[in-house]
Amino acid sequence: MQSGTKPLWIIDAGRIAYGPAFALQRELVAARKSGAVPDVLLFCEHPHVITLGRNGQTQNLLAGENVLRQMNVEFYETDRGGDITYHGPGQIVGYPILDLTQHKRDVRWYVEQLEEMMIRTAADYGLAARRILCRHGIWIDTSAGEEKLAALGVHLSRWVTSHGFAFNVSTDLRYFDLIIPCGIKDKRTTSLERALGRPTSLDEARDRLARHFTEIFHADPRPVSLDVLRAELKSLK
Repeated sequence: MQSGTKPLWIIDAGRIAYGPAFALQRELVAARKSGAVPDVLLFCEHPHVITLGRNGQTQNLLAGENVLRQMNVEFYETDRGGDITYHGPGQIVGYPILDLTQHKRDVRWYVEQLEEMMIRTAADYGLAARRILCRHGIWIDTSAGEEKLAALGVHLSRWVTSHGFAFNVSTDLRYFDLIIPCGIKDKRTTSLERALGRPTSLDEARDRLARHFTEIFHADPRPVSLDVLRAELKSLK
């Protein structure tokens, strides 16, 4: 491990339902608080799900229960920041479980680092993504105006982070019509594939996000399988 770097486990959980992923995050947060595990970056994809942040407005959900059921979309209220968003296949979701006492005790700084990671990843594809004041996530300019490429919403408990970011790669953007994404009217959501006009590898985008994450947080990454992670957490009970 290089001087000044911090251990980081990187887990690719594959496609996992939101409920079990949320439960896994809580286990990881508890383990990180106790020092039983190092920092963790948990990657996954979710089946269709809409989540509402702790400050979210239910009126930003445009579909009723029957429509959600017919479209096989789950709904969860969560303790993350932000308003309402959609997760689904073709979208990379990242849940960093970091102890910010080992980095910087500053929530705004942490959010800006996640945005910077995604801005650098977009730049790898030739896209000039940027922040917009008071609108967390990253945005690109298109012929239709500003469109959101990636969203984020975080939670902190005793300076340990959970929840995180969602980066649209090959996401079916029609599902965003079920909501007012992040509570922002008249702004569309986009994806790498739509912005580039070509198919894009989910694995490649995930690898680039992981590389920029490790650079920004000065981490020494170690790939860990989900089975190994579950065994480690089970041993702590």
